[in-house]
Amino acid sequence: MLRILGKVQRIGIITERLSPWDDPALSQVGDRLKAAVGERFRGSLAIRQVDAGSCNGCELEIQALNNPYYGIERFGVHFVASPRHADMLLVTGPVSRHMEEALRRVHAATPDPKLVIAIGDCGANGGEFGVSYACAGPVSKVVPVDAVITGCPPTPLDLMRGILEAIGARKDCRSFVQV
Repeated sequence: MLRILGKVQRIGIITERLSPWDDPALSQVGDRLKAAVGERFRGSLAIRQVDAGSCNGCELEIQALNNPYYGIERFGVHFVASPRHADMLLVTGPVSRHMEEALRRVHAATPDPKLVIAIGDCGANGGEFGVSYACAGPVSKVVPVDAVITGCPPTPLDLMRGILEAIGARKDCRSFVQV
């Protein structure tokens, strides 16, 4: 133990310089997303992420939205554990036969009006799995899809852009009226 502490004392701290957190593309998309969420959802968009049989590449990028760099919660977007609390569903992967009924139930449990976004190439068109004995294919074959974000996997910034476009494209999104 003393040997290790002595080595740390001799060498010192070796780390990389912290890069600036000012990414202009992220700031621009984030500000537009915050304005759209504020206008359509009164400042809070709840998302439920559903893995319908993916390789988890898209899930890693979705989870990156919550890290300190992207920090999507500062723009009014947060993830929820129940579809009953969700405004939007992010569905990843080709829908496996085992997840087909579960995805239908999650879709039915989400209150109207809801948005459904198919994430990644597999969610968009079945990817390399396509339709087979074990796979129902793309998300659109199981539940209605409002938007698609392609990529294998799409970057967190692409995910933010896709969410923003899906909110803007749907005119019947939840728009609250002050009573």
